[in-house]
Amino acid sequence: MTTRRSERGRISPAGVSGVVALSLAVLLAVVHPLLAVIPLASYVLICLGAPFFPTISFFLPVYSRGRTGRPVVSITFDDGPDPETTPLLLELLCRYQVKATFFVTGTRVKTHGNLISAILREGHDIGNHSFSHDVFLMLRPMKRLAGEVAMTQRSLRSFGFVPLAFRPPVGITNPKLGPVLRRQGLFCVNFSCRAYDGGNRFVRGMADRIMRKVRPGDIVVLHDVPPGNGVTVQTWLEEVASILAGLKKKGLRVIPLEELLGRPIMVRTTDVGQ
Repeated sequence: MTTRRSERGRISPAGVSGVVALSLAVLLAVVHPLLAVIPLASYVLICLGAPFFPTISFFLPVYSRGRTGRPVVSITFDDGPDPETTPLLLELLCRYQVKATFFVTGTRVKTHGNLISAILREGHDIGNHSFSHDVFLMLRPMKRLAGEVAMTQRSLRSFGFVPLAFRPPVGITNPKLGPVLRRQGLFCVNFSCRAYDGGNRFVRGMADRIMRKVRPGDIVVLHDVPPGNGVTVQTWLEEVASILAGLKKKGLRVIPLEELLGRPIMVRTTDVGQ
């Protein structure tokens, strides 16, 4: 509760930057009116660019890596679940004794609810990844954004738990996301290590790309959907297995995201009331 209160009362870097830009503009306007444009234009450019950097807490607090000081990482899977990939992935994770976090979409929850139950049975966590995974969701009105988050929350609640973590589609944030998440009791989780797999459209070489850049404390993002471009599910699974084996070889232990961040990713409905 202390963490939530502190986040609620904190002024975002976007707010601080806006005040600084406006103050500078007023001061520079005294010298010459055109000079006032410089800080204001700079602020606008920063606001336009910041949403596309998943590790930056510009508009709201964003958890993108852990600070444990230990040689550990966490693995997350986005966009699923899917009957072609999820059962095989769960078997693989069980074999490596790895607990992951699945950021699922509401549409797939409705069509593949049995897989949500399977993920929970295996001891993995589940987070909210919006309802439709609209890549332009952050450009939509606040009502649409709030609806996407709320619909997925309701769908997952029927499985006996409520997510506390939300990952925006493609990791993009905006000024509206903070208020939406606070009202629904969620916090934002992005990532610090990705394979640039295009949602499993570019699977080949995925393990090598991860291994080249992964560092202690990273949140690794992968995808739990069938691969594209003629790549088989087996090839994708082998890439994931190579990542798990490669992390172990590098001395990086995979721990649950909850442990990496020091806060729960989901809570059982018996703990929050029906």
